[in-house]
Amino acid sequence: MKNTKALAMLVMAILIGLAAAVYAAGWVNRQSSTPHKVVVAAVDIELGSRINAPMLSTVDWPSGALPAGAFSDPKDVQDRVLKVGVMRGDAIVDRKLAPTGAQGGLSAVIADGKRAMTVRVNDVVGVAGFALPGTFVDVMVNAQQEHGRGEEGRQISKTVLEQVLVLAVAQEAGRDDTKPRVVSAVTLELSPEDAEKLDLARSIGTLSLVLRNQVDRKSVSTAGMTKSQLFGEPAAQPVKAVAASRAQPVKTIRSPAPVLATPLTPAPPARQCVEVIQGGLRVLNCF
Repeated sequence: MKNTKALAMLVMAILIGLAAAVYAAGWVNRQSSTPHKVVVAAVDIELGSRINAPMLSTVDWPSGALPAGAFSDPKDVQDRVLKVGVMRGDAIVDRKLAPTGAQGGLSAVIADGKRAMTVRVNDVVGVAGFALPGTFVDVMVNAQQEHGRGEEGRQISKTVLEQVLVLAVAQEAGRDDTKPRVVSAVTLELSPEDAEKLDLARSIGTLSLVLRNQVDRKSVSTAGMTKSQLFGEPAAQPVKAVAASRAQPVKTIRSPAPVLATPLTPAPPARQCVEVIQGGLRVLNCF
């Protein structure tokens, strides 16, 4: 009798568990199948563009796969500025938008605490046109290294900036084109300190951009390359100073003072004296 009751309780518990699982699965399916309106781009929108109504549309999106920061009403994103380019059909989310009130253009793309600075380039400096918006470059300067007064400076090439983001080439900031473009100017995103370095570097020497892998964020510190190192010339050996304690004392030999030959002083001529007796007095006059 006891075994029968225990078996009945076990069967009832299993049935209740199965019913709860079926109910939960049905609830999840109903929730995920319920569509939600999500604002998406109706056309391709470039970064820095101000969004208006014709650029937007709404689509049904499964509630279980809603992107974080999505909008359901197009009015919520009108007059906002995009920080990145958006393709047609992509959801407009908050992380792709500049802060409210930001003006359109390149200034809306610059990260907080950064600055945009433009440098002149050519087909060689600009890495044959492969320095495109969204890529990362290193900046190298070739200049005359200063030495002490009266010493001639030496030519040196050194990497002064690393992992610099290219914001725009010429007047275009679109990042969808992967074809190389030879332009006359490249705009870089820099910190205030790096902007000062770049301004000084371009005034004292020649700049070159070095394209780097976008996922390579390792920083490499180099001492630069000089002409003598390039051609393998031996470096000048520094002159070793002799310790003062080991320095031998310098012996000073004093020569005797020269004896100056002086002419003999001639003897005074003989004097003649005359004795004069006058008034009982004797006076001797010599001349």
